[in-house]
Amino acid sequence: MSLNLDTAQENQLGVDRYQRLADDVLSGNEISRDDALSILAAPDADVLAILAAGFRIRQRFFGRSVQLYFLMNAKSGLCPEDCHYCSQSKISKAPVPKYNILKRDQLLEAAELASQRGAKTYCLVISARGPNEREISAVEKIVPEIKEKYGLDICACLGLLSRDQADRLKACGVDRVNHNLNTSEDFYDDICTTHTYADRVETLRNVRDAGMEMCSGGIIGMGEKNEDIVSMAFDLRELGVQSIPLNFLNAIEGTPLEGNSDLTPNRCLKALAMFRFVNPDRELRISGGREIHLRSLQPLGLYVANSVFVGDYLTTKGQAPQADYDMIRDLGFEVTQSAGEA
Repeated sequence: MSLNLDTAQENQLGVDRYQRLADDVLSGNEISRDDALSILAAPDADVLAILAAGFRIRQRFFGRSVQLYFLMNAKSGLCPEDCHYCSQSKISKAPVPKYNILKRDQLLEAAELASQRGAKTYCLVISARGPNEREISAVEKIVPEIKEKYGLDICACLGLLSRDQADRLKACGVDRVNHNLNTSEDFYDDICTTHTYADRVETLRNVRDAGMEMCSGGIIGMGEKNEDIVSMAFDLRELGVQSIPLNFLNAIEGTPLEGNSDLTPNRCLKALAMFRFVNPDRELRISGGREIHLRSLQPLGLYVANSVFVGDYLTTKGQAPQADYDMIRDLGFEVTQSAGEA
């Protein structure tokens, strides 16, 4: 009996500790790096207590809402970079489609599908080190038409951007730009050698200085340490990023990281929760790999995250949209009103 009592007391101490951390965050304080590391290192038995505390933070800033995003791979493959996780990189042997930027009608058709699926944001993505003049011009032409016809917010993911390119995107109506940090500065050279972490930070600063919102997150499961995940979360906070997509490595066959991921659902949930504690009022999105690594625990992720992609990713399939709608409804959550609705 005493053993059971001691175990119960230890469990309650854990619950109380995470609730105190949530109290601190809700009082306007920032958690320390040590606290963030302790969340990642917590025993799996603590996951529900961590999520319960994190949900209080999520509810304060986002209620029970869930925002849907729609990804469009507007230019596939043909990338000169060597990002080890990416099926579209120059060193990938994965059999992915290869095509230059899609024509107007194809981009409009995808925007219509995004609207039909209840997405608030249309993510227009190209594989490239950065956009060339033809690609920037194509974006400048299509964005006003999409916004006028469907009322969608536009997030552009075009690679590295100069300040002039960022200004042009702002002028044509792009609302935010995605450019992921992907991991920590210390670990970055292990996953890419053709550009640097500093290059990515500079792009985000150019986006911010041009007056657009920043969308930036990372990938968990590439062989990084807990310290790398925490560093990324704190760097995103310091940059003031508004939207954070957290991906879980889909170790695609033919990429250097093929077969490299050893993620578990509980580790993914702890990472999501840690990002919520570090970035309490920022949009947190459960992104690529959620179906593979969260599996049956996907719904629990939405107790700390507040958005998901609906449909497929860039070169991999996602969960059927109806399964996402059902999951959100079953949780008692509601999809944020689409931008195109009154």
